[in-house]
Amino acid sequence: MTSKSQTAAKPLTIESEAASGILKQPVAVWAVFFAAITAFMGMGLVNPVLPTIAHNLNATPSEVTLLYTSYNAVMAFAMLITGTVSSKLGSKGTLLLGISIIAIVSALGGFAENIWTLVGLRGGWGLGNALFVATALAAIVSLSDSGTAKAIILYEAAVGLGISIGPLMGGTLGSLTWRAPFFGVATLMVFAFILLTLLMPKANIPAVKKAKTPLLAPFHAMKHRSLLVLGIVAALYNVGFFTIMAYAPFVMGLEPKGLGYVFLGWGILLALTSVFMAPKLQQWFGTVKAMIFMLILFALDLTIIGIFATTQWVVISAVIFAGAILGNNNTLITTAVMDAAPVERATASAAYSFLRFIGAAIAPFMAAKLGEVFNSHVPFLVGAGFVFLSVVFIRMNFKHLKHVDTTDPSH
Repeated sequence: MTSKSQTAAKPLTIESEAASGILKQPVAVWAVFFAAITAFMGMGLVNPVLPTIAHNLNATPSEVTLLYTSYNAVMAFAMLITGTVSSKLGSKGTLLLGISIIAIVSALGGFAENIWTLVGLRGGWGLGNALFVATALAAIVSLSDSGTAKAIILYEAAVGLGISIGPLMGGTLGSLTWRAPFFGVATLMVFAFILLTLLMPKANIPAVKKAKTPLLAPFHAMKHRSLLVLGIVAALYNVGFFTIMAYAPFVMGLEPKGLGYVFLGWGILLALTSVFMAPKLQQWFGTVKAMIFMLILFALDLTIIGIFATTQWVVISAVIFAGAILGNNNTLITTAVMDAAPVERATASAAYSFLRFIGAAIAPFMAAKLGEVFNSHVPFLVGAGFVFLSVVFIRMNFKHLKHVDTTDPSH
């Protein structure tokens, strides 16, 4: 006989909660959902114009990839303060602050005359995005009345949709001038600001303001081995992720519009698999085993890109296919993090995000530098090595993750 307390202790299951009713959400959830799409469109808008920026501002690929490095590095450290800021301003205030920062720095980026100004502004962009991203996930989870797993899937769907639509718009605008996507981001952020102001009443968000979050809470959360392991795994895996995001545009040999179409396909697969395939994988294999399978597949995909880096059609196909792998893994690892440690989910998210964005900050500059020093094959092979290392690290610490694996026989 299963007791009430045992039922409550059961780990989060994507499939059981997400099987039906995912569209039945309060209007405030949809407000955050559409704002998240807009925010992640902003990230993808700039991606297709990276080679064009390098050409127009007389910058090397490694200098241009610093746009991602500064963005992710600031995001990593800013994630540590998002809980404190959110506990003071509330979800709505924090989301609006983040959107406002992104709108201002992206508009200024459109007027930049050198790469170092853009790198600095992208750091500010990372601060705004950290405030938005960490709070958006926590807000959707707390506002949803249909289960945490559905909320996570909805959030990952917003990420996928934003990432898929953004490059298409960026490529189209970038074919006019590299500055246009920056102004496009600013316009989208103004739209998101209006959307949240109108559709997300303060009265609907008591959960985030119930208590003040200590500044050191994310570091204390990392004392839990399971959360620390998942954070390190995410850092290693994000080296591969951002090698594709930041360096692949330089080896595909496409114009901005062509890059936009490639990353459109990538993002569509990311969105679809995060919603429809990840729940099935968790049901069949369990969260951790499904994660291992996806990480191995991603490492193999990066290896193929590395071997055939000078064969355009292979690189394009493998980049698009990577979207399907990443969509699955993003949902699986986010779900695992939510139940990894006995801490508030916003705190767990901040600790995990800090670690994963450290990996995301290292990858772009490292990939481009390796390409400059050696050749275009090496960055992807090194990225594959980091992803393989994440699998080894999971296997070494598997006993600490059993409680998040929903098909573990002990449950």
